[in-house]
Amino acid sequence: MIEVERLSKLYHSARAVDRVSFGVGRGEIVGLLGPNGAGKTTTMRMLTTFLAPTSGRAVLSGHDVLDEPLEVRKKVGYLPENVPLYPEMRVREYLNYRSRLKDVPRSRRRAAVDGVLERCKLVDVESRVLGHLSKGYRQRVGLAEAMVHDPDILVLDEPTAGLDPMQIREVRALIRELGERHTIVLSTHIMSEVEAVCGRVIMIVKGKVALDDRLDHLQTQSAIIIEARGPAPAIRKALEATPGVKRVGLTDHQGDVARFEVQALDDADLREDLARRVVQNGWALRVLDLRRSSLEERFVRAVRDASIARDAESEYPTGTEAA
Repeated sequence: MIEVERLSKLYHSARAVDRVSFGVGRGEIVGLLGPNGAGKTTTMRMLTTFLAPTSGRAVLSGHDVLDEPLEVRKKVGYLPENVPLYPEMRVREYLNYRSRLKDVPRSRRRAAVDGVLERCKLVDVESRVLGHLSKGYRQRVGLAEAMVHDPDILVLDEPTAGLDPMQIREVRALIRELGERHTIVLSTHIMSEVEAVCGRVIMIVKGKVALDDRLDHLQTQSAIIIEARGPAPAIRKALEATPGVKRVGLTDHQGDVARFEVQALDDADLREDLARRVVQNGWALRVLDLRRSSLEERFVRAVRDASIARDAESEYPTGTEAA
C-alpha cells in the first residue's frame, strides 16, 4: 500500500528527512516513532502531498506523490497534529462540506457522513458548533473528516496529543477498530501508544530510519546482564569467546567490578555457559540476569547511536579520514 524509496527533504542546508525507505502492507498498523524534531511530521506531509520531496520516491495505493497528487489524496485520509477546523460551522455541516470537497458522490454523501459520525462517536454532538467542542471531540471530528471518503490509507499525526486519559483510550480503541478496514500509519513519540495499537515500528531519528521491525519480535528480544569482579578487558574477552554470543557491551565499571550486557544469537539463553566462563577463570560472579528488551530501551539506544554517528560524521565528513 505504501512504498517509500530514499525519500529526502532539505530546507536550505538542513536535511529534515534523509533517504528514508520503507514499505507498508495492506491492513498493517505501523507506528512511526521518534523524538520531537526527528522528521516524522515532514515524512507524513510528503506522503500526503502537502510537501514535495527534495529527492526520492513515494507511492501510495499505486499512485506516485509527485506524478499523481490528486489520486493520492483520494486514497489517503490525513489527520494532522493540529486539526484545522472552521470554528463557526457545526459538526454535521462541516463533515458534509468536506465530503463534497472530497468528491463523495451525492447519492452516498449522507450515508458516508452518518457512518463516520457513528464510528467516531459524534452523533450526540452533530449539531454542536465546532468552536464550542472540547479538544477530544475536535480530534474525533478531524478523524471523521479523514475517513469520510473511505480511503485505503489513514495517516495520523499525533492523534492523541492533548487528550485526557479517557479520551486517549477511546481514540486508541477506534484506531484498532479502523485497522480492520484500513492501512494506518501512526506518528507519535509516545511508546505506550505504539505498544497499544501498532503491529510494527519504524523508528526515525535525526531524519533517518534507525529501526524497522515487528513489535512482537522486539518484545521477545533479550539481553543477559553479567556483573563480575575482575579485570574488565579480560572478562569481556572471555564472554565474547563463548559460543553463541553475538555482542558484549560494557555498561558500567567501578573499581574492579564490571557490568556487561550480552546479546546472544537467536536470543539463546546462554546464562549457564557465561557463568561457567566467569567462574572457571577465578572471577567472582555478582549478577547474572536475563532481561527482556523493551521498546523504550531500543528507542534510547537508537537515539544514542544516531547521535554518535552524527557526531562522527561532522568530525570526519564524507571523503575524509581520521589521521
